[in-house]
Amino acid sequence: LMERKPHIKINRKEVILAKLRKSCSCTPQKLKNFIMDFFPVLRWLPKYRCKEYIWGDVMSGLVIGIILVPQAIAYSLLAGLKPIYSLYTSFFANIIYFLMGTSRHVSVGIFSLISLMVGQVVDRELLLAGFDLNDDAPPALGDGSLQNDSLSNTTAFNLTIAGINAECGKECYAIGIATALTFVAGVYQVLMGIFRLGFVSMYLSESVLDGFATGASLTILTAQVKYLIGIKIPRSQGHGMLVITWINIFRNISQANLCDVITSAICIVVLVTAKELGDRYKHKLKFPLPTELVVIVVATLVSHYGKLNELYASSVSGAIPTGFIPPKVPEFNLMLRVAVDALPLAIVSFVFTVSLSEMFAKKYAYTIRANQEMFAVGFCNIIPSFFHSFATSAALAKTLVKTSTGCQTQISGVISAMVVLLVLLFLAPLFYSLQKCVLACIIIVSLRGALRKFRDVPARYHVNKVDTLVWVVTMSASALVSTEVGLLVGIVFSMLCIIVRTQRPRAALLGQIQDTSFYEDDLEYENLSTVPKVKIFRFEAPLYYANRNYFLKSLYRLTNLDPNLEAARRKKYEKKEKQHLKKGNHRTANGLGIGETTLQLVPKQIDFQALVVDCSSISFLDTTGVNTLKEILKDYKNLNISVLLACCNPSVIDSLKRGGYFGRDFGCMQEMLFYSIHNAVLFAKDQK
Repeated sequence: LMERKPHIKINRKEVILAKLRKSCSCTPQKLKNFIMDFFPVLRWLPKYRCKEYIWGDVMSGLVIGIILVPQAIAYSLLAGLKPIYSLYTSFFANIIYFLMGTSRHVSVGIFSLISLMVGQVVDRELLLAGFDLNDDAPPALGDGSLQNDSLSNTTAFNLTIAGINAECGKECYAIGIATALTFVAGVYQVLMGIFRLGFVSMYLSESVLDGFATGASLTILTAQVKYLIGIKIPRSQGHGMLVITWINIFRNISQANLCDVITSAICIVVLVTAKELGDRYKHKLKFPLPTELVVIVVATLVSHYGKLNELYASSVSGAIPTGFIPPKVPEFNLMLRVAVDALPLAIVSFVFTVSLSEMFAKKYAYTIRANQEMFAVGFCNIIPSFFHSFATSAALAKTLVKTSTGCQTQISGVISAMVVLLVLLFLAPLFYSLQKCVLACIIIVSLRGALRKFRDVPARYHVNKVDTLVWVVTMSASALVSTEVGLLVGIVFSMLCIIVRTQRPRAALLGQIQDTSFYEDDLEYENLSTVPKVKIFRFEAPLYYANRNYFLKSLYRLTNLDPNLEAARRKKYEKKEKQHLKKGNHRTANGLGIGETTLQLVPKQIDFQALVVDCSSISFLDTTGVNTLKEILKDYKNLNISVLLACCNPSVIDSLKRGGYFGRDFGCMQEMLFYSIHNAVLFAKDQK
């Protein structure tokens, strides 16, 4: 028997006090380390290799900036906000992540999935406040309205909503909701970083995230169809938005704007063709083609000089002012309204950012700090919320573009922010005549990656059926119910799958591999030899309260012996035998002699004298598990069958000791516990 090392008892109180003293102490060196850890840019920027890195960073920054501008304007449709706010978001997120992020490559900024989640909350609150969700409804003036907004065609409302007493129109209230939501989400992320709750991301498996992204992509696609064909339908809210929207689309299909339909068809063909060619010849291209920017410029020129809005009533983006709106503190009362909605937003934003950061850190051989990433993305939400921006996250598509164009550090993010700043200060009004259907085309084509996941379903099913089921359930719930519910359903369903797997795991009898000391599943492998008088049982899961009954049923079924039934049958025969002996009849109820009856009491189906339980797959035991093993030890002992445990890990052994499985003084432990199946089998063979 191997001897265990003595465990040194840890005084947890002293450990906690020591950690508190260390964390609460303040020295100049510690303060310096804290600041440099909180702002990683202070560590890597002084070591920046300018000649080696600058060209790649400038090139990737310019390309991402050129991509960001049309995407920011387009994603404003998803968020239900004006394009200027999307540009603010892209600018501030890049600057803050440059200062606080630990990943060299991820592109943090506006992201379609996050924009959708923000837009759903904004639309709901606008409806509750009594606003019309029609995109072409005239905007209202008031607190927070844009500096350069036109004073024509506007209506002012005196509202007392969520404690705000002001003339606040639809646009003002919408950005108020978005900034409050963003601020609360950022606070959640910072609190998660302080309390080191990054482990929450572990419960979002790859199947859940993929299903969630695909389901949300279907929702995004559905929301953009009305812009593609130029029909006026209300923006659906609540559960089942996808189905309701499609019903409204087909009801109003006759009102489609021919100009928008033709424009959309041309833009989609151009964008998809350019994307496919770019993917095919990306090894020959030094940087991706700025297709979106070219399409936007050409479409804007055609719309402006062709007067598509005036002649064909094609919906356009409208005035995009230049400059920055004065900062404003998000309304506290609005935060209370969106506090619950901010939680899934915070989790999804953090998970996507950290998963992408880890993926590219692994690819390029450096490390990130997940906790600092949580702080970085948290402050990418908190600080910009004061500047009329909404929630951000890392985006896979833009990150792939960054790496493919030579990005080395987050200097590229600063260059991208400068491109966005140029648009904010000077170029934004030029996009006045840009058709909304063109923006919808850009959004839909950007969903290609997520929608292509449907092609991977057969391969995914071939690899793992349960993960495929998780993907389908999450995707369906995200698309057909709502994104937040879909995420929750995916997490709960994936956990249930794990629980079910442990509740009904695989159980098997083992046979010996010929001429070896190894044993394997009798049903899975051929040419295994059975061990005479010994049954070897393997249970491939922890033994705990939820699978106790399944453990016993599997054991009784595979060994073809239920010790409780056999014991009851023996008692019945013994009782009948005693009754016949009292009457003086030396023959039993079966017409047999006493000696013959004794032989018959030993059932023919019991063809083993020892049961070896392979515990190598049992990772832990709870109280019910220990009691279950004690129960089978007692029941089989009544039938003169010994129960031997093999391959137990130290945790299981400790649980058995504490549960009294080996007796008070552990005297029988050497005869009950073995460190290999073969040792247990040899011991069983030597028993009389």
